[in-house]
Amino acid sequence: MQLILDTGTLLRERYEILELVGQGGMGAVYKASDRRLEGRLCAVKEILPTLTQASTSQAELEQMSEQFRLESSVLARLDHPNLPKVSDYFAEGTREYLVMDFVEGRDLQEILQEAQRRNDFLSETVVLGWAAQLLDALEYMHEQNPPVLHRDIKPSNIKLTPRGVIKLVDFGLVKVLHVDETRTVTVLQGRGTVAYTPLEQYGGDSGYTDCRSDLYSLAATLYHLLAGIPPVDAKERFLHPGALTSLRQLNPAITPRCERSIFQALSMHPNERPSNARELRAILMGSQQPAPMPTTQYTFGPAPEPQSSWGDLFRRHLVLVTIALVLLAAAAVMSLY
Repeated sequence: MQLILDTGTLLRERYEILELVGQGGMGAVYKASDRRLEGRLCAVKEILPTLTQASTSQAELEQMSEQFRLESSVLARLDHPNLPKVSDYFAEGTREYLVMDFVEGRDLQEILQEAQRRNDFLSETVVLGWAAQLLDALEYMHEQNPPVLHRDIKPSNIKLTPRGVIKLVDFGLVKVLHVDETRTVTVLQGRGTVAYTPLEQYGGDSGYTDCRSDLYSLAATLYHLLAGIPPVDAKERFLHPGALTSLRQLNPAITPRCERSIFQALSMHPNERPSNARELRAILMGSQQPAPMPTTQYTFGPAPEPQSSWGDLFRRHLVLVTIALVLLAAAAVMSLY
């Protein structure tokens, strides 16, 4: 069982723990006071590699520690108004700590739930304003050398500050994309959150992810904020083409351009999505025409696109088919235990 730090605990003779903010399988996040800089609040992210899996070997623990140090160095180099600034990294025993700005405000999941309690939808204009700030952050991250991927964009990982600034937080799954390789290199193990995760990310480190994977997660987030419900997950969409409900069917106030743009970014195959954050901004905000939406994304049920045979679809989406088959095989094996 994970041991939570007590209020008042002093780390590195500097960071005084004030309260637990969040807790997950790999550690916890605390609100803390920086004693060297009076009045400064910070978020202290704690990683407990020994608690991830009972069977984790010493070599794997050392590798995870090295990955965490890599994440820290990557994040410390990022400097953008829509990203929290990382200021410190240290270890105490088996615990690793990452210190960053504490972001005041509410996350978008809380704001959405508040609107739902009023039986109301969030305004498209407001949501697109948030999207513009998020796309600025993603464009900055993806243009780093090497590019940096977030890999877990969702409403609860996006905060709105009291001054109206959007902050993309929780970099627990950040990956560095090496441009001279065909695969990304994991900084911390993780698989994202199912409703916002593209199919190629289901393969974990064996799957290919790039900047377009973040665009899928952002589009799934926008769908959730505008529709009030998360989109059908990618695995379900693969098994049942056409399962993703029309956004305007759920919220008739959404403009056709906004819906087409979001659905284009939610395309199952990365090649069918916008190629980068700048392109998604252009089709979402109006300077470029979004692609027409595939008919399979508008209807309920498992019917395939009428203009393509199953053989054609299989050949065009061989990588996604392979990942799906691996997932189905794993599920079959697990059912035996």
